[in-house]
Amino acid sequence: MLNNYPLWKYFAIILVFITSIIYMLPSLYGYKPTIYITQCTPEAMHQEIGDVLLYQVEKILANEKIINKCMSLQADKILIQFFCGQDQLQAYEKLSIIFSKKYQISLGTTPDVPHWLSVIKAKPIKLGLDLCGGIYFVIHVNTEIVLDKFQEKYIDTLKTILFEKNIPYLKIHKIKNHGIEINFQNDKYRNNAILLLSPIDHDLELQGIGIDTLHLFFSEIKKHAICEYAIHQNSAILRSRIHQLGIVEPLVQRHGTDRIIVELPGIQDIEKVKEILGTTANLEFRLVNAAISEFEINNNLIPEDSEIKLSKNGDLVPLYKRIVLSGDNIINSNVSVDEYNRPQVNVTLDRMGSIMMSNFTKDNIGKAIATLFVEYKDSGEKDVKGRTILIKEENIINIATIQSQLGNNFRIVGISNLNEARRLSLLLRMGTLVAPIHIEEERIVGPTLGKQNIVQGFTACALGILTSICFMVLWYRYFGLIASIALISNLILMISTMSVIPGVVLTMPSIAGIILTLSVAVDANVLINERIKEEIKQGKPVQYAIYTGYRKALTSILDANITTIITSIILYLIGTGPIRGFAITTIIGVGTSMFTSIVGTRAVVNLVYGKRHVNKISI
Repeated sequence: MLNNYPLWKYFAIILVFITSIIYMLPSLYGYKPTIYITQCTPEAMHQEIGDVLLYQVEKILANEKIINKCMSLQADKILIQFFCGQDQLQAYEKLSIIFSKKYQISLGTTPDVPHWLSVIKAKPIKLGLDLCGGIYFVIHVNTEIVLDKFQEKYIDTLKTILFEKNIPYLKIHKIKNHGIEINFQNDKYRNNAILLLSPIDHDLELQGIGIDTLHLFFSEIKKHAICEYAIHQNSAILRSRIHQLGIVEPLVQRHGTDRIIVELPGIQDIEKVKEILGTTANLEFRLVNAAISEFEINNNLIPEDSEIKLSKNGDLVPLYKRIVLSGDNIINSNVSVDEYNRPQVNVTLDRMGSIMMSNFTKDNIGKAIATLFVEYKDSGEKDVKGRTILIKEENIINIATIQSQLGNNFRIVGISNLNEARRLSLLLRMGTLVAPIHIEEERIVGPTLGKQNIVQGFTACALGILTSICFMVLWYRYFGLIASIALISNLILMISTMSVIPGVVLTMPSIAGIILTLSVAVDANVLINERIKEEIKQGKPVQYAIYTGYRKALTSILDANITTIITSIILYLIGTGPIRGFAITTIIGVGTSMFTSIVGTRAVVNLVYGKRHVNKISI
């Protein structure tokens, strides 16, 4: 028979549709407003979260007559789910007053699905910021400070190179446009330096000034690469920090030349998020210059390789400019107490940091090393380009004597109190930003606006589907009805696929992509039906007309859909934000529409007409 599928193929198609219906069901339940109660820090183990706290919370909510849907204890946190956002906010205000000093109270959303669906990992489709509300940030990355840091490091490199090659110099200092100026005694030393440095770095431009001065400038390509790396690394660290808040699907993406957009759907606790994201602190370990006397400090007679920093007690301490180790090499930290019950931070280094610390401490046993806490803060002023000017605050939090060779683990002592130790440990664990950042814009999108967007989007989708169904049924009759069933099946497949694939978020542009691909799916059935009608008009038998119609239309359908997929992939690769959402939805929709329009409708047609002798069909 021409139009007949083997039994296994029917079972496979049925299995696909049953599975898609099951994984679409959670999207009908959606999300519910939720409050999370967790420990302030992982070190706060003495603040136990258990049945006692759960009972206290239940009693407080009952006394305040705040209705909650359910409350559960999960590992190290309590989840309280509410029917509406108003009850969530009332409970948040009350619980924050009582427990904020002992526990972390956070706002969010959780899937509202039956237990049997959660067992098979079925979750509602993830909603974007424009649909479920949340927090929106525009973060400016200060690339100028990154270039300044690189400039300072390169000066240290130049000093080392010139010293090793016995080329004396009078002074090395920074100049405008992130350049470096080296002053020599005469042109001989200057020319020797040019011959030495020219082949070392091809991204370095050397200019001789006068008879004894050399200017060095980094190429624009080099500076651009440095800035790109800083933004890329900052984006990765921001994602890591967001994951600590329990947000699984954040949107962190590049925006323009030096900005990052962060969208956190379903999150409303903006102050907590700002505290986590906006922290620009770092640690620097530097050797104390014990050779500098108090007289030299008071009269500012400081050598070029050193500078004065302020300790937490207000003392002036001379430190070498060279940074032995920074927070970039710290991979983990936690808080404990020493034998005298004083707080300390235990630090674990990565492989590179371990080697650096080991080599340095081996050669400097008996010398004092300082831990410098560096933080960039908003000065309240803006530069000529309208960008916020950050001020650098540096304080020595600890000075210790190197007593033995250190490895990948050591501890920071001399911290005032346990809260300060916890904050320092959290900052180190969150990861150090490569470049200082500043939150330029912050916006809370209310869930009410999101509900309006959902209603409007799905109303447009429903009207589009109904219009297509009416046209197909009126124009193609029974075959139009089959195409309409495929259209609805396609929508189910799309929603279930989007809810299963990690990272796919439903936004208003995504809904536009759904509507577009549904119309493409109808086009495929129009091609098939018109081909069948042409074959019947030419006097071909019905079974042959159906077979030929599907076979001849297949090439046109594949060409059109593959072209659409290629275009969507390009949009996804070069686009950002809404464009990416539209592109990924279109790719998924085109794939599911080809399945339903070609395989799905063919299966129904084969079941109805495949094993029958038919002289006439309703098309």
